[in-house]
Amino acid sequence: MDLDLPPTQEILLHTLKRASSQDAEILKPAEAQLREWEIQPGFYTALFNIISIHHLDVNVRFIAVVYLKNGIDRYWRWNAENAISANEKNYIKQGLISSFDEPLNQIATQRAVLVSKIARIDCPREWSELLPSLLQAVLNTQSLVQHRAILTLYYVVKAISSKRLSGDRRIFQDFTVNVFNFILDLWNTFSDLFTSNIFQNGEVEVGISNLEKALLTLKILRKLAVFGFYKPHENQHCMNFLKMIFEKAKVTLECRKQLRGKGLYILELCEKYISHLTKVLISLLDIHPISFIHLIQQSLEFTMYYLFTNEGSQFLYERFTIHCFNIIKGIVLCDEYKPSRVSQSNKMPDALRASDIKLSFFQPAILTEICKRLVTHYFVLTQDELDTWDADPESFANDEIGDSWKYSLRPSMETVFVTIFHEFRGVLAPVLVDLIRESSGLVPPEDMQGILKKDAVYNAVSLAAFDLYEEVDFNQWFANTLLEELKIKHNNYRILRRRVSALIGRWTGIKLSSDLRPALYQCVIHLLQTDEDMAVRLAASSTLKLAIDDFEFNAEQFKDFLEPAFSLLFQLLKEVTECETKMHVLCVMSMMVQRVGYTIRPHSSALVKYLPLLWKESEEHNMLGCAIVCTLVHLVKALGEVVPELMPFLVPIIHLGTDTKQMPIVYLLEDSLELWLAVLENSPSMTNEMIQLYDNMPNLLDYSTETVNLCMSVSIAHVLLAPELVLKSHGLRIMTICDTIASDLKNEEIMMLLRLVDIYIRVCPGLGTETVYPILPRLFQGIYKQEKYPMVMSMYLTIFSRVLLSSHTIFSQVLNNLASLYNETVETTMGKIMDVWLFRMPIASQTEQRKIMGLALSYILTTQSRPVLERFGKIMIQILETLNDITKTDETGVSSDSLVLSEGRSPSYFHDEGDSYETDHVQRKKQLILIDPVHTIVLKDYFQSQILVLKNQLGPSQYEQLIGLMDSDTMSQLKEYVSF
Repeated sequence: MDLDLPPTQEILLHTLKRASSQDAEILKPAEAQLREWEIQPGFYTALFNIISIHHLDVNVRFIAVVYLKNGIDRYWRWNAENAISANEKNYIKQGLISSFDEPLNQIATQRAVLVSKIARIDCPREWSELLPSLLQAVLNTQSLVQHRAILTLYYVVKAISSKRLSGDRRIFQDFTVNVFNFILDLWNTFSDLFTSNIFQNGEVEVGISNLEKALLTLKILRKLAVFGFYKPHENQHCMNFLKMIFEKAKVTLECRKQLRGKGLYILELCEKYISHLTKVLISLLDIHPISFIHLIQQSLEFTMYYLFTNEGSQFLYERFTIHCFNIIKGIVLCDEYKPSRVSQSNKMPDALRASDIKLSFFQPAILTEICKRLVTHYFVLTQDELDTWDADPESFANDEIGDSWKYSLRPSMETVFVTIFHEFRGVLAPVLVDLIRESSGLVPPEDMQGILKKDAVYNAVSLAAFDLYEEVDFNQWFANTLLEELKIKHNNYRILRRRVSALIGRWTGIKLSSDLRPALYQCVIHLLQTDEDMAVRLAASSTLKLAIDDFEFNAEQFKDFLEPAFSLLFQLLKEVTECETKMHVLCVMSMMVQRVGYTIRPHSSALVKYLPLLWKESEEHNMLGCAIVCTLVHLVKALGEVVPELMPFLVPIIHLGTDTKQMPIVYLLEDSLELWLAVLENSPSMTNEMIQLYDNMPNLLDYSTETVNLCMSVSIAHVLLAPELVLKSHGLRIMTICDTIASDLKNEEIMMLLRLVDIYIRVCPGLGTETVYPILPRLFQGIYKQEKYPMVMSMYLTIFSRVLLSSHTIFSQVLNNLASLYNETVETTMGKIMDVWLFRMPIASQTEQRKIMGLALSYILTTQSRPVLERFGKIMIQILETLNDITKTDETGVSSDSLVLSEGRSPSYFHDEGDSYETDHVQRKKQLILIDPVHTIVLKDYFQSQILVLKNQLGPSQYEQLIGLMDSDTMSQLKEYVSF
């Protein structure tokens, strides 16, 4: 290749060099220039040429690769805006497969990724020569070329195998059939060359080269076997490969023992290779469980040998051990192998076969050995774990809490224990009970091995708690043994104090008498003391969380322990340094605040002062920020007020979490909305800061439909807090956006939106009706089109009625617009709406809704509307039914409107949420009742007055004619309420 770059390429090379600078003043202009060139013809050709010049600075070439990858993602597809031209694409594709001699691994890997990205789009239709070229290059005798070709083939296969459309899958399956044997032979060759090289003490570099190729071909075979066959067990070559895995793993494990002293890289590569062999089995079990039936027996024998025999365990290392545990767990848990499927064995013979293999393997002797070895060997804390505990107790505790069973050793073996114990409880429960009995006596503090063994047994009892419910008298064990062990303060006994604490927490919600809960709380407080070991204190905090989060938790019973527990947790929160640990402790405190409610008030001042400091620490830790916001929600609710010290802290947090222009919204939005709502509900009045905060709401409503309900609740709380101010400052814009997003909302969200509209009108009938004008056409159309969802229709009719009562002018405007939309007369439109109204009014389940509709029907009688008078009889029926629903007769025979506030009744009579403490928000909702027509106007009296007005409007003759439209039964019932 000509190394003299053309001028444009020289400029590009210079810009890439600047883009690799660590100086932001040099870097940012270069990045901006590269972004400008992204859509220029020839840009990606120039990048590819620079990547291909081996002597250039590696950082420059790497940046060129990154920009080329980004370009493929954005502009490679033919229908993309500013798509790369066909000529340029062909040049790049041809260049990528014409040379496989890249000397640097990191650039070679990126080139392979480039090929795979293009292949996923173009192969095979637009790049038919790719796969033949790769297979040809794989046969090259030059080791480097062969390695790069195999590397590229792996990434291509990985990319194509991930396509899920049926046509793409068929193409991949056809490809698999054609190349599987070829790749299998390569893998066999490279793996055999590696093992013979090691056993013959050959050159390490040769061994590394063969092992790298063996690993790459194994990765290819895994993709082909798992995704390239519809039913892998029906392909003989695939099954041969799968059955070879066990012997290959055995041989390679032997090789691994020979690699000590030959360098860390080859040892790690060998471990990665062995792990990938087991990963093939895990993938097949996960995706093709029926095909895996042919491997169940071998897999169980294989894993049993290495995990549970002295001969096999000498070959173990962590990743291999985890994979072996995961294979066992997958086999035991697989739904296709469950005994429940055996009942359908006529239809599912595979399930019967798999179940038989499992049951024949897991004989009582084997199960007993597995259980005992897990408990007495694997569960025992290792010296490395104890060293970690001493050096960094927080990391030790977090490791215990967090890692997934798929990737971490202790969780993997614990989940296998739980899985097997649950599946074979009848066999294993007596085994574990015997282990409990053997370790029942107090262990001398100096006997570290005895302590570790007991710790392991207690761990097993904790994990199997649900399956040991009938086997263990936990109350007696707790009172007679566990409490005594917690009192021993020797340093070695911290191991048991921590484990006993966790054990108690686990059993609290399963089988702990309520009478023993005070003793439990006393234990936890004892373990939370500042002179106790940090890991023990953290375990005690977890136990306390489980205890107070339990269904049977009694806040009154906990009252005497609240102050010391909360104070000690707060002290722990200040002492821990890890973000994850702080989040855990804060979560416990938050749970406590939530469960004890307002009784936390006397003990919360220190936490209130500390949270702002903790918030500053959380700037780089989003999940800790979420935990802080969640704690603030519970704290504000529990305090029942926003204390002055908190307000300057709360508003900026809410603003940050609800500002659509700020990145933290991704993590904080929902919790911040909850906090916002809690602050509003517990504030006596509106402040300038809170009304300014509401500036975020319009964008929030348009940001995501997932938080619409919370946004509506916040909006309702705002308008109740300062009705006129909110309506005038934000109301119109909010309603306009609500109308825009309404078509994307589900019924539940529509209901919340309609409640907001309803509140707008109720708080200020005149101004509110004007404010909701943008959304009224949608509501009127909902009635016109006969909305099918009953609750939504009921709200439509409720709001329709309130608009009619609040502003006949606005009602008429919306009706006129609707008539114009459907090219009808206003009377025709009104008639259709009246028909729907009268037909659907009975579906309203709430008497308040039916009464407001009854008031609106009474009002509309005197509007001299022909569609109304034509339906006079039907209107009378609906008003009569409403009167029947709301009229109550007392003991003295006096009738009254049951929804009207009368002497001796407070708003609480109609709005009782049953809370022991009423928030300001609840009180404001009750105050609405004082001005609501439903609760201030007697329907019977108003209806009577409207009848008299109608009579005067029509005159005696026309009035009598109208009354004659009613049937006699309706007439006689109405006369019990009004006179005609």
